[in-house]
Order: sequence, then structure tokens, then C-alpha cells
Amino acid sequence: MSSDATTLPPGFGLAVTVLGCGSQAFLGRRLGIRAALNYSSALALLAVYVATGEHAFPDVWRALGFEQVREWTGALSYLWAICMLAAGVALASFELVRSNKKRAGPGQAQTHAKTGETLNVARRQFLQTAVAPVSTAAMCMLPAAVLGFGVITRKDFHINEVDLSFPELPNELHGLRLLQLSDIHMGVFYTAGDLARVVDASNSLRPDIAFVTGDLITTHHDPLDLCLSGLARLRASSGIWGCLGNHEKYSNVEAYTQARARELGIRFLRNEATTLSFGAGRLNLVGVDYERSGPYLERVAGLVDLSSFNLLLAHTPEVFPEAAEKGFDLSLSGHTHGGQVNLELMGTNLNIAEVHTPYTKGLYTLPTSMIYVNSGLGTIGAPIRIGAPPEITLIRLWRA
Repeated sequence: MSSDATTLPPGFGLAVTVLGCGSQAFLGRRLGIRAALNYSSALALLAVYVATGEHAFPDVWRALGFEQVREWTGALSYLWAICMLAAGVALASFELVRSNKKRAGPGQAQTHAKTGETLNVARRQFLQTAVAPVSTAAMCMLPAAVLGFGVITRKDFHINEVDLSFPELPNELHGLRLLQLSDIHMGVFYTAGDLARVVDASNSLRPDIAFVTGDLITTHHDPLDLCLSGLARLRASSGIWGCLGNHEKYSNVEAYTQARARELGIRFLRNEATTLSFGAGRLNLVGVDYERSGPYLERVAGLVDLSSFNLLLAHTPEVFPEAAEKGFDLSLSGHTHGGQVNLELMGTNLNIAEVHTPYTKGLYTLPTSMIYVNSGLGTIGAPIRIGAPPEITLIRLWRA
């Protein structure tokens, strides 16, 4: 099973933008915008996205020194298309409901005639003509306001403190404080200053161990060294440890990331284990490289130490069933961004990550194991978060 929970199918953004352009033209007609201006503006939106979106002509833009302009223009044109599409669907649904009501008109007219009431048809038509542009504008403004809120607040991180109890936890690990950060995606939309604020907040939590579970960057053009330098400011008595994500793999920087991080005092475990001792208590820490599909954890199956508390760092949470089967007590993952745009309906999370994995954010348990899925800090695709705020996790281990 594929586990690329934050990657949309190729051409998805273009398809959404084409539909959004059509919806914009439909809405423009409802607002009474002149045909020439209406259709030309819709085509202009499409042209802007084709020129700047979905990594369009990145080398050209970079050579011209306008990479940030391209990133922001492409993202904003895509978000605008989503606004138009949402407004168009809402308006079409409204029109459908209204047309169904109109079908009941003759019966209502007969009732009015029997009671001696008269309908002022001209007045009703005037009101409909006047209200239509207002309702159309309102339906355009609502999704724009929601998405705008998601863009503005996308960096407002939450600190989630989680207490986990294990009956076999060594006494010396009781009360151990584990910090987890994930999915930073440093670049145009997430800067060194943003990470510095997160690191300062993390240090105030006084963790014993700090973990970073992958996706420091999005592409090989992003400032990986700057991200590593920022993470090196983390303060934890037993060190900073991590695993690598799919974007380190796609960018072909796994070996460099591990080597440069070691120089800065950060250890990324690549299909290897290390033992952290706390008196007589031992924590067996295992890190695995990103695996897109199963069978998972074959390369680290022999690294489980049944005499220790076994903790797995794996970027994708899809490994959880295999991790439990192989004897890991606790797994820490990221990758999903909590869905990035997540709607909760009757206790159920609705987001794109749910298509790929049942483990999208927070804590999940099996009889012999637990996994915590961190919602990450940065974004991918578009600089927006709704219902899935960026997260710093502090986990406290307790002996049950």
C-alpha cells in the first residue's frame, strides 16, 4: 500500500484550477460582470497557475531571482481557484434547492387564489434580481475568508503534552520527557525565524530527549543547512535524535543530512539502533529510513532488544502494525501533517491523509504498542492549515 499521505496525484492542482476557472466564469455571470472581462479574468487565472504552479519552470524563475514570487503566486492562484470552486458548488446547490421549491409553485398559487391573496410578480422578480448578486458575493466571500484564515494562522503552533503509561517500563525511565518535532519543510513558506520560535518554546519544556521525525525540507533547493542549524539549538540532556523523511529521499540528500547533522550534534538514525542508558534502565532507540510501501521494517526487525524499552522513529505512521508485531513499545511518526486541511464531522476526521492511512494525527494504540503521529510544523502544496495546527509534542513516559 502506498503511504505518500501528503502528496496529491500529478496534475491535481491543474485540474482543480481548471474547474475553479470555470466556476469563476459562472459566478461572474451571476454578478453581472461583462462577458469579455469575466472570461478573460478566468483565463488569466489559469495562465498564472500554469506559469507558476506545481513547480512550473522552477529553474527559469530561480535564474531570474524570482523563486519566492513564483512560489507565492502559484500558491495564491491555486487557493483562489479553490475559493471559486467552493463558491460555485455552493451556489449551484442553492440554485438546485430553489428550483425544486419553484416546482411547488402552482399548488401554492391555487392556495393563495382561494384565500383571496394576490402575488406581486413584478415585486418578487425585482427582489430575486437584487438578491442574486448579493448571495453570489456572500458565497464567494465565505470560502475566501476560511482559506485566508488558514493561511494567516498556519504557523500558530500548539504544544500537546501527552502522558503514556507502559506496564513494563523500566523504573529509571519513569517520568522521562520526550520532545517531538516533525515535517518542518523549511523554505519560502516556513523560515528560520519560524523554526527559532518553535525551538525556543521546545527548550522551555525541558525535554530529556529531542526527536525530529523527518521532512526538514521539501526540495533540494530548500535551505537544509539553515534548518539543521536551527534544530541544533534544541536543548535536551540526552541529545537530539531523528529519522529522515520522504522529502530527504526525493531530494537525494539523506547521506548529506546525516553527515552534516552529526557535525552539529544531531544524530539521524538510518536503519540503525542506539542504546540510551538511564541508570540501570535502557531505551533502545531505532530509526528507519522512509519506506513508501510495505513490507515495512524488514531492515530493522533484528534491532529490537527485548530487555529494553524499544522506541521506533519512522517518518510514515503506516509502519505501526508491523512495529507492534516486531516488538516496539512506542513509535513516533509524522508525514501526514494531521491532514493539513482537516474537518471534524461527528468525531471523524475528514482530510486527504485519511485516503492513505488510518493514522493521521495523535495517539493510536494496539494491545502491545502505541504510536504518536505528530501533525508537523510546515506545509506542502499550499501554505495553509485548517483544523490541523502545527504541533510541538511533549510525551511523558510513566510506569503503569
